[in-house]
Amino acid sequence: MTENHKMLTSAEIACIWTAFMNDSMSKCILGYFLKHVEDEEIRSIVQYTYDLSATHIEKLTSLFQKEGIPLPTGFTNEKDINNNAPRLYTDLFMLTYINHMAKVGLFAYSGFIAMSARKDIRAYFREGLQETSNLYDESSDVALSKGVFVRAPYIAYPSKTDFVDNKKYLSGFSIFSKQRPLNTIEISHLFMNIQTNVIGSKLAISFAQISPDEKIQKWMIRGSEISKKHVQIFTKALINNNIQPPISSDISISDSTIAPFSDKLAMFHMSLLSTAGIGNYATAASASQRSDLVLNYERLSLEIAQYAKDGADIMIQNNWLEQPPGTLDKEKLSRMKET
Repeated sequence: MTENHKMLTSAEIACIWTAFMNDSMSKCILGYFLKHVEDEEIRSIVQYTYDLSATHIEKLTSLFQKEGIPLPTGFTNEKDINNNAPRLYTDLFMLTYINHMAKVGLFAYSGFIAMSARKDIRAYFREGLQETSNLYDESSDVALSKGVFVRAPYIAYPSKTDFVDNKKYLSGFSIFSKQRPLNTIEISHLFMNIQTNVIGSKLAISFAQISPDEKIQKWMIRGSEISKKHVQIFTKALINNNIQPPISSDISISDSTIAPFSDKLAMFHMSLLSTAGIGNYATAASASQRSDLVLNYERLSLEIAQYAKDGADIMIQNNWLEQPPGTLDKEKLSRMKET
């Protein structure tokens, strides 16, 4: 048996299942974007991204079928998108959204590669990583040309190298001395988490605006408020260090209340962003060397985790939470056999 035809490992099944779910969601959203985008430069980015998702769905579908694994339900144009709904987002929001999701994709594909053993699976995800890298590059170029790409803060270049010579460097709390200045690693993570929360807040508000379900509206508004609070906390950390965080342009949503997306898709999307946010905070906490920053990331992660748990409960109540492939419950099988 060749390497390419060995059974998929549990990790590889998890990776292709997750990739299918994400691409099926993206294809629906991008198809709706294509119905409304007007700027030709941005349209080319939206079209390129849509084509990537469509191609990925075809390849993953073929892989599931070849391996004899049931295809995930995911999301479809027929059930989860109303392409006739009025415009909900501006062109600049679409561009910023794609640029942000490309960043999420870069992290995801690199993780998928690291978890895969079979050569054909690694090749598929490696190609996806290259495509997503190209997408981030092209969408960044367009965003820069239109003045909506938000750069990380600038600092004065250091004049010499230095070493930590005191344990106080790791402390973020002291009633006797001033906190040490933030280092560039800490600044970069604070900035990144400000940007991701700004996008998350706007998406949550847009989903609340179009949902007919009061419980989902409240959950989405709660998510937007959490994101705003986190932005304020991270912004304060920068301002206290005499760093003014760059502000994004007004990449807004319209006043339409007609839903282009199903509640199932909107809930899945916010759950995806919540999961990515927890991962971002964990990375930031491990990279930061000031204890106050670490504690902030840890406590804010718990808040996001609880929010995501409440969202999962809503999805379960509505039969929207698709279950990933898992192992067989041998005890359950035994009881079924006995009866």
